[in-house]
Amino acid sequence: MNILNEIKVAENRIRPYILKTPLILSNFLSKLNNGKVYLKLESEQYTGSFKARGAMNKILSLSNEDKEKGIVTASTGNHAQGIARALSISGIGGTIFLPENSDSSKIDALKDYGTSLAFYGNDCLTTELYAKQYANEKDAIWISPYNDPQIIGGQGTIGIELVQQLDHIEHVFATIGGGGLISGISTYLKSVKPDINIIGCLPENAPEMYLSVKAGKVIILEESKDTLSDGSAGGLEEGSITFPICQQLVDEYSLVTEEEIKGAIKIMIDNHHKIIEGAAGVSIASFIKNREKFDGMNVVIIICGRNIATDKLKALL
Repeated sequence: MNILNEIKVAENRIRPYILKTPLILSNFLSKLNNGKVYLKLESEQYTGSFKARGAMNKILSLSNEDKEKGIVTASTGNHAQGIARALSISGIGGTIFLPENSDSSKIDALKDYGTSLAFYGNDCLTTELYAKQYANEKDAIWISPYNDPQIIGGQGTIGIELVQQLDHIEHVFATIGGGGLISGISTYLKSVKPDINIIGCLPENAPEMYLSVKAGKVIILEESKDTLSDGSAGGLEEGSITFPICQQLVDEYSLVTEEEIKGAIKIMIDNHHKIIEGAAGVSIASFIKNREKFDGMNVVIIICGRNIATDKLKALL
């Protein structure tokens, strides 16, 4: 398995179907570290999230035989939208499983693509395990939201864009759930600029990758806590290919509270007039929390998505 090669293949494969998202200088955040802080706005990507990249790459990589079997995946929202869009563009059939308590606005957005939806369980992991079993029983193609070389390869195209957009990158903050985003970005960036420091950002209420790396083995928490960062909640599965990548390539980790995530979302609205989701707030909050360590330096923060439920945003504000 060569993830770097997957990223390079993905760049050519999916470029016609994705946007080269903006990299903007944040004057507000730059003042906090007396340096330059840039925001990579994956929130402006198709479907409002970086997940459009990996999903498109995976679907386009399938053989005709795989396509005929049908696709099964599970997601709380962003991966589901990415897969639904990719299936719609490719004309392939599939079923997307969601938790029964999924946000109604995300369900409505998925229905617009015409993909078949199914519901099971009340948390990401339960839904995912059931969907994998269903795919196995139906001999369908299971697509993991993160534990897949082509998914990681697609996300890694963000790294290619960053190098094209900015000559001097010293630190990159990215939120971690299952680890697909940071695995792709870090694999590419470390291949061209090994000295770039990669910071993995997690909510205190969903710290599975941090705990796993610390323990040297995959840790699965039996009870999940609510977090605004629902896009990164759910942890990772045993044997995930993202785990060793994070062990090797993520240089440090930062955990943030729910209040710090809320504050970061509000900062983006107040200073950049942009709505972001909780998972994106995690990476901003991590920078703010640790800003003194990065005094005078060039920092990139991955703004991974914008898909926050209206009720959550109203309550937060």
